[in-house]
Amino acid sequence: MPKPSIVLVPGSFSLPEFYDNILNAVKAKGYEIKGLHYPSVGLKTGPRTGELPSMYDDAAFIAKEVAKLADEGKDVVLIGHSYGGVPVTQSTEGVTKAERQKQGKKGGIVRLAYMTALVPAIGQSAGGILEKLPAESRIQFAVDDKGWLYISDIPAAGLVTISDLSDKAEREAWVEKFQVHSPVSFSNELTHAGYKDVPVSYLFCEEDRCVTPQIQKDSIDIIEKESGRKVDVTSIKTGHCPSITAPEKVVDWIVHVATKSEDI
Repeated sequence: MPKPSIVLVPGSFSLPEFYDNILNAVKAKGYEIKGLHYPSVGLKTGPRTGELPSMYDDAAFIAKEVAKLADEGKDVVLIGHSYGGVPVTQSTEGVTKAERQKQGKKGGIVRLAYMTALVPAIGQSAGGILEKLPAESRIQFAVDDKGWLYISDIPAAGLVTISDLSDKAEREAWVEKFQVHSPVSFSNELTHAGYKDVPVSYLFCEEDRCVTPQIQKDSIDIIEKESGRKVDVTSIKTGHCPSITAPEKVVDWIVHVATKSEDI
């Protein structure tokens, strides 16, 4: 069977180039993979103009990118990190391989994969899930003059998002790279549960202080309850950004997920 194409949807405030080490390593193993810059992530140097983008805008953008690959006859593995798990879940309607086959089309999503990601139930939002976090896991945000969120306490955010990176200067340099994010996207509720329709894998990060182990467990429980299928779970001892602190483990996981998807 041909190898699937892989699409990586970054976490909030994050650009796809933050994952270049992962993308390049997976490409070196013979896979087609790309990261997406979806609408609700703006740039510090010039946030997007117009209305603040929503999670639904992100999902539509992801679906469009997936459809391009599917129209080339390619099977697609869709990966979401952190907030990215929400629009990934929302985006699958009409672009799964099974749905496209019914229309006489080839290609489509064959698996969802979540990397320490938020996975809502229908009617839940990213913000609703994050409200469950203990105070020490809540990142401090402020709003700029155009209505976009930015991280206002860099040192504290570093201890939450990249807690397993011991070098303080390096940790904070990474957090400084985070961009701005549309607050609207965190309030939008899930209306389509894509995990009901395709197999799911999950990279469980045991030492994550941002999307805590309990939230990850809740996400897996929701998927299994709603889909009636077991989730393919891989556990690693890392914090919230394993692509930074344990890239080889993330690459191994992505290849594992892709391999499981080759015979679908």
